[in-house]
Amino acid sequence: MGARKTSGKRKSGGKKDKRPGQGQRTGTSFAGASFERSQVLGSGTQTTKINVQAYAAVPTALNSLPGLPQEFTGREDEIAKILSMLDPGRGSGAAVGSVAGLPGVGKTTLAHAVGHAALDKGWFTGVQMVNLRGYDPTPVPPEDALEALLRALGVAAEHIPPTLDEREGLYRSQLDALAREEQRILILADNASTSDQVRPLLPARHHAVLVTSRHTLPGLGARLFNLHPLQPDAAVDLLHQRLEVADPDDQRVEDEPAAANELAALCGYLPLALQIAAALLADDPDQPLSERVRMLTDAGTRLGGLDDGERNLRAVFDECLTRLTHQQADLYRLLGLHPGPDISTPAAAALTGQPVDKITPLLRQLVQARLLAQNSQARDRWFMHDLLRVHAQEQARITMDRDRVPRRRYEQARNRLTDHYVRHAEAADTHLRPPGNAVSTLFAGREQALAWFDAERENLLATTHTYARTQTALNLGFALGRYLDWRRRLQDAVTVRAHALEACQVLGDALNLAGAWNNLGSALEELGRHAEALDAHRTALKIFQQTGDTDGQANAWNSLGIALGELKRHTEAHDAYRTALDLFQQTDDTHGQAMAWNNLGTACRSLERYAKAIKAGETAIAMLTQVEDWARTGEAWAEFAATLNASGAEPSRVREAWEQSATAYVRAGDDEAAATSRGNVENPPPGT
Repeated sequence: MGARKTSGKRKSGGKKDKRPGQGQRTGTSFAGASFERSQVLGSGTQTTKINVQAYAAVPTALNSLPGLPQEFTGREDEIAKILSMLDPGRGSGAAVGSVAGLPGVGKTTLAHAVGHAALDKGWFTGVQMVNLRGYDPTPVPPEDALEALLRALGVAAEHIPPTLDEREGLYRSQLDALAREEQRILILADNASTSDQVRPLLPARHHAVLVTSRHTLPGLGARLFNLHPLQPDAAVDLLHQRLEVADPDDQRVEDEPAAANELAALCGYLPLALQIAAALLADDPDQPLSERVRMLTDAGTRLGGLDDGERNLRAVFDECLTRLTHQQADLYRLLGLHPGPDISTPAAAALTGQPVDKITPLLRQLVQARLLAQNSQARDRWFMHDLLRVHAQEQARITMDRDRVPRRRYEQARNRLTDHYVRHAEAADTHLRPPGNAVSTLFAGREQALAWFDAERENLLATTHTYARTQTALNLGFALGRYLDWRRRLQDAVTVRAHALEACQVLGDALNLAGAWNNLGSALEELGRHAEALDAHRTALKIFQQTGDTDGQANAWNSLGIALGELKRHTEAHDAYRTALDLFQQTDDTHGQAMAWNNLGTACRSLERYAKAIKAGETAIAMLTQVEDWARTGEAWAEFAATLNASGAEPSRVREAWEQSATAYVRAGDDEAAATSRGNVENPPPGT
């Protein structure tokens, strides 16, 4: 790019500029120069000596830093970290930092705040900003950025050389001249998209550069500061202050604190989204916060509700996609199909139909673009900001509506993902079943299976909800039950088992219908909804009887007895357990018999038939120990201890039973239950 032309001619000499005020200095110039011009006139030659001043005195604007918005808040820790990098006491080399974060997170405003804080400390003579517009259709090339900086540093437009290399050299020489005068400049290179945009702006020493970008810009070698959304309290504070600026009497945040918290969450704690929401509220001073919350609650219209006529969050996110390659944009949209809050690398591979080693680099590229984040604790897990996820979902829907080919691809992607979750959930469940059942080799053991369930729990629940009334919900409803019981996620258990039951009914799956009713009853029982549980078990028993399923009937009678016992109908419970025991004996189900004996002992204790209760308990313990079901053995010893205590047995015998219970729970890996049993060794609960 050539040097910019100027209008008119600059005279040498003339009236000098006034003494610069704060934030300005007179531009230093090269020494004056002279040359001779020869001109032929007729038969002779005339020589004229001309003196010129290469650079005239030019005012220098060393501080282009704008003021901070009054509502700026919640970034104290981030400012302190960046200031530690800018501290002149750290050395004479150039300090280079890069603030990276997703669109709308407040990178530019944070950079302004850092600049003000650094000026207040007296570390810099001035702060010079240059907007690189890295994500505009036409980003600012580095030679244009250097021209702006050179002019701010006092170089007249006509003396700015035309090439990038020349401008870079002159820029550094100007900075060196300032350094010799003990002046230190902070350059804020805002909105950069590539390292190449910024690299020519880096000083050799003494000064500092702070870059903001949606990308990490690894080529700069800068100290990286990742900027995250605001904390919830700071987000609400920003909302409150913005409304107060518009109207000091606005008390809506104080009047509806719960709605304010919910609104901040719906804005994803992003400063830009919060500012837009505040602007819309300020424009409608009679609108309650709860009404604005309702408008944003629907994910399908949330981004549309974050548009104040001048700022549009959807447009900001749309622009991000224009910077992606086809593969990156396709992955971004596919991730919008995922129903859960995060995704593992294997699940992402299943979603895309690509091997793990090929999908991982693409995931990392989206992280660099700040459209995805990597879990710092679990490196194989990835997540999107809530509003970006909404945008990715929108993009997937738009693409599906526009073209049938992507619709088929997306349906195939969904099927691959749900198959991945169902297959792994069913495999993990085999490790939680009673001993003697076959286990899947997909997991090395129960601990690994539990760890997978723990990591994927929210995704599995979201998948069950998203694909309600389908085979996926049915399969996951059966596969998740034992895990949710183990982790005492009782409400979740009711939810997934209700989805499984509904799916059975919709799909006409008579084979699994009775089991689904029985499972739902057991989940309701754990939540103390005993009457509902009783109805569910009765429905299950009726279906099992109609189909002639003896083992199913045994399980239903056993579950029915539990519900009756909780409703204090102990005689009916006793009879139900006896029926279950007889049926389990017919099917030669040792584990089922053991559970029926244990429950029968509990019923006998409630009926004060202590001798029978003790005999039933001993039988249950022996059978459960034989099959090495240590979790159930721990329960049986606990019930036996309660029976001994209620019967008036020697305290030492009661304590021994509780100790045996704790030992069994330890072998089962249930530390919480083991601790409860140990606590009962010294303080046995009263018998019933």
